[in-house]
Amino acid sequence: MRILITNDDGIESDGIRRLAEMAKEFGEVWVVAPESQRSAASHSITLRHPIDVHPFQLMEGVRAFSCTGTPGDCVRVGILNIMPEKPDIIMSGINFGYNVASDIQYSATAGAAFEGEFQGILSIAFSEGMNGCHEVTDKYLKEIMAELIDKPYVPGQIWNVNFPHCKAGECKGILRDRKVSRKSFYTDRYKAVEEFSNGGVSLMVDGIFSPTTEEGTDIGAVLDNYISIGVVKNIS
Repeated sequence: MRILITNDDGIESDGIRRLAEMAKEFGEVWVVAPESQRSAASHSITLRHPIDVHPFQLMEGVRAFSCTGTPGDCVRVGILNIMPEKPDIIMSGINFGYNVASDIQYSATAGAAFEGEFQGILSIAFSEGMNGCHEVTDKYLKEIMAELIDKPYVPGQIWNVNFPHCKAGECKGILRDRKVSRKSFYTDRYKAVEEFSNGGVSLMVDGIFSPTTEEGTDIGAVLDNYISIGVVKNIS
């Protein structure tokens, strides 16, 4: 099996290393990932300037490249220019922070998986909480990876996996077929960080963390210490 991995936290992030290390047990691993942070880039691609791609020493047994483009660009150039043959599967992550509910529309982790689906490839997005506890992810990643890589490619959808940021002993298990909630972890707002003499203002996003659970959904699962697995629909 040929596996192409990317992320939106940058090629030097801990999550992509952990994902690539586990993926090596399932086949030939290639990595094409942004040279730096690209969170919230969604499914954007680069059209107006060149994309630079350089070999990168990630780990033994993995062919890796850094890319100046978006995660969507990384998937495109990986498939169309770097890999000698089309990959069998795209894996995006492991993202630092959940990609559930309305946040999915901004997520470049999901956006990269969507690009893989556009290219006709089974694609999976992996994310986890932001508290630095990887116990649940490390315990269940191989099991879930083995389950999903055998799924058939279905046009118009990706698989979305989110691991709760609790201790392994606090995880209640896996909930599958989770729906995408329309809720959000944050109430949106911006704060002014500078005012200009011409009446203009410099604004910085400053959302208020206000999560609310919802039964049967991805956000409900992770807030209740379950692993969430579900399908997210692409343009079809």
